[in-house]
Amino acid sequence: MAYGVLVIEDEITLARNIKRYLENHGFEVRTENAGNNGISAFTEFSPDLTLLDFNLPDISGIDVLDRLRALDAAARVIMMTGHGNEALAVDAMKRGAWDYLKKPLVLSELKLIIDKAVGQDRIDGTLSYYRERDAGISGIERLISGSPAMASLKADIERVLDVERRMTAGPPPTVLITGETGTGKELVARALHFDGPRQDHPFVELNCASIPAHLLESELFGYERGAFTDARERKLGLAEAADGGTLFLDEIGELDLAVQAKLLRLLEDRKVRRLGSVRDQEVDIRIIAATNRDLDALVREERFRSDLLFRLRVILLAIPPLRERGDDANMLAEYFLGHHGQRYGKTGLRLSPAARQAVATYDWPGNVRELANAIEQAVLLADRDDEVELSPLRGSRRADTPSDGDAVTALITQLPRDRLDVEEIERALIKRALDEADGNVSQASKLLGLSRDTLRYRIKRFGLEARR
Repeated sequence: MAYGVLVIEDEITLARNIKRYLENHGFEVRTENAGNNGISAFTEFSPDLTLLDFNLPDISGIDVLDRLRALDAAARVIMMTGHGNEALAVDAMKRGAWDYLKKPLVLSELKLIIDKAVGQDRIDGTLSYYRERDAGISGIERLISGSPAMASLKADIERVLDVERRMTAGPPPTVLITGETGTGKELVARALHFDGPRQDHPFVELNCASIPAHLLESELFGYERGAFTDARERKLGLAEAADGGTLFLDEIGELDLAVQAKLLRLLEDRKVRRLGSVRDQEVDIRIIAATNRDLDALVREERFRSDLLFRLRVILLAIPPLRERGDDANMLAEYFLGHHGQRYGKTGLRLSPAARQAVATYDWPGNVRELANAIEQAVLLADRDDEVELSPLRGSRRADTPSDGDAVTALITQLPRDRLDVEEIERALIKRALDEADGNVSQASKLLGLSRDTLRYRIKRFGLEARR
């Protein structure tokens, strides 16, 4: 049953008709014919909504409303009365009633009001977790790249979206995104949501590594009032808040085994049960998970459920690290340079040749995120508005590219002490390296700890000669 409704009504026939009608539309309904019984049932049943008559045999409906609101300040109560007394309606609304209906009731209109009430409840839950994102800054076009590896990934994303657009029933297939830290797993998840048919619905994300294990279950599935000591009000979980949209579970490899079992049930049945509840809630969500961990290794270590992995890995999208994406590093560096230059009021910036070389040769263990941070820092520290250096990257090159510090130190000690001009020192170092390498640029670049392209640039700059 999707939602629970408590009917406190002393007219037995009316209560029976309401119960039968709502149950036929998928609600779970409980009826009581007296105010005190209704208050007890409210505590036991924990309904999503209460239909309450003004005139009851033991206490007034207004008193019952006050008691229910005292028990749960978020309780949604619709008042019903056979007396068209506007003063009663105004009083009820002031005391926290959600709406007011006059008898005789039209059941179809009653259902519309109930649907609106429970729909508002879901919206409130969504707003608690979901901060509206601008779809214009999320999508495949945000995956800036010119490399074949990323072109293949974008093609896979397009294929997944095409399948989703043509689906006629059921939730979209679950997607597992893998990749090193900082490769852009969240961007891929957003592209799947904002370029797909669910783009007008919530995109709710949960970082499984950022919340303690004992709190993660309540965040994901929600809880009823009184489910534990601090549960003073009902709280919808992220799974319900994402209804109609996408639930993105980042760092899924950090999920506790107990929560993994409940997530598996969510994947299989598309139902959730709040902590302390006796009812399942159906949800229409597509689930995307991401990880930088080796989940197969975690399965072997019995730290991740194999059945959950199989359900998550219906579609696997692997993002290549930045070091395997060719010239993407410089392409992204130019993008971040323009973005941060505009942000900090330093337009017209450009990377110096040395900075471009540093970007191309650095290993980027933190991938795109590290590159973005490095460019932002360089923009902030830029002394002029036209050229940017990346001095913090000096000496932090790829494993197969030796550092230039040791080679320079070894050669500079052999220079005459009266040469203090920096350019003269640099020219002398390059000339000596070329002499020792018999003009071979590749060997000279190794001696100096520079790439061949960088060395060729400096040879041309100083008017030196090298053997081709």
